[in-house]
Amino acid sequence: MTARTYTLLGPLRQPYQSATPGALGGYRPGRVYGRLDCPAALRAIARGGYVRNRVFFADEQTAVAAGYRPCAVCLPDEHAQWKAGGPPGHDQRLRSSAKPSVEKTISPS
Repeated sequence: MTARTYTLLGPLRQPYQSATPGALGGYRPGRVYGRLDCPAALRAIARGGYVRNRVFFADEQTAVAAGYRPCAVCLPDEHAQWKAGGPPGHDQRLRSSAKPSVEKTISPS
């Protein structure tokens, strides 16, 4: 009998094989990580989406090092901390997942 292996994502976003399943799941296009029982992720999976882009991490430090941000649904405290500036290691470019703001300038007439 062969031991089961799991594909996890490392800090440089490279997949690797592990004998231990991932502790956290992630969504590759949105670079979001969260608990494996996240209600938002489970709803997306039930609708038939998400699975093809699902990744797994050994721990939170690895997810953060890979450039992923915490899920607002299942990790609200971590997400609030990330949104407020986050702990060291969070990529500032990922801070705003919304469209970039556009400033209007009004020229004097």
